[in-house]
Amino acid sequence: MTMDTAPRAWHDWLTGSGIALMVASVLIAPMIDIFSKLATTTAPVAEITAGRFVVQTALMLPFALARGRLFSRSLKHAMFHVLRGVILTIGMIAFVLALKSMPVADAIAIFFVEPAILTLMSGIFLAEHIGWQKVAACAAGFAGSLLVIQPSFAEFGLISLLPVITAITVATFILLTRMLSQVEDPWSMQFQSSFWALCTCIVVLVLGEGSGSDIFDPVVPDLTTTIYIAGVGAAATVSGILGAYAYRAAPASVLAPLQYLEIVSAATAAYLVFGDFPDALKWLGIFIIIGSGVFIIFRGVDKTPPGPETAI
Repeated sequence: MTMDTAPRAWHDWLTGSGIALMVASVLIAPMIDIFSKLATTTAPVAEITAGRFVVQTALMLPFALARGRLFSRSLKHAMFHVLRGVILTIGMIAFVLALKSMPVADAIAIFFVEPAILTLMSGIFLAEHIGWQKVAACAAGFAGSLLVIQPSFAEFGLISLLPVITAITVATFILLTRMLSQVEDPWSMQFQSSFWALCTCIVVLVLGEGSGSDIFDPVVPDLTTTIYIAGVGAAATVSGILGAYAYRAAPASVLAPLQYLEIVSAATAAYLVFGDFPDALKWLGIFIIIGSGVFIIFRGVDKTPPGPETAI
């Protein structure tokens, strides 16, 4: 190997490693939703969400400690992290509540309108240039989501709009992450988002105790449900860490479109576990969502790699 070819070979190896890590990440990610849906039969939604963040916080703690910083030293930044935790909790509770009634693949497909929402929010709040092509791609993405939402709305009503709420909250979360990423350690940020989301869930569960709500009233889970909830947190953490390392190895332009493999892997997993599979109209909407998202990614609007805190 010559001196000229060595750097290229190293670059190719890193890119290949990043692709492999991202594929592994998106293959594991649907297990978050499979375990969540299984747990909803016996546990309230907020408790499942809290369990997820218990596991994520515990697993992220060693990484944050190794980096030498757990929490922000700036009060202003700390308040932003608290806000991120609250927003993340709202999004995750909304999505798990959707999974309680909806097929997994449908919910994930609707959620993936998030890049279009993030694009529009970036133009409004960060003054990023969007342009008519990106606006058109956003419109196409919303149109595709309607093809998935419409039959779901007829069957499940307003529940089918919950993944859109999750998409909005995650887009907002990413905007806040962008603001903090210039001055904060990424592993500390991921730990803090899980920690403050867990604190928010605890407050919600305390307030909901005795209400009789299948969303907020905590119960003592049986062993099977405990395993499901632990699986939610473990899958979210492992998938997120694999994604984070993937983005350290390969360019975002190569990896970001691979996120959409999650829809296919989710549809496959949901079919094997629950017997659910999107019909032809929903698949048309899914492909439109994927196409618009990939176009937006290649136009370079959303360059923030998804980490453990954004995994759905």
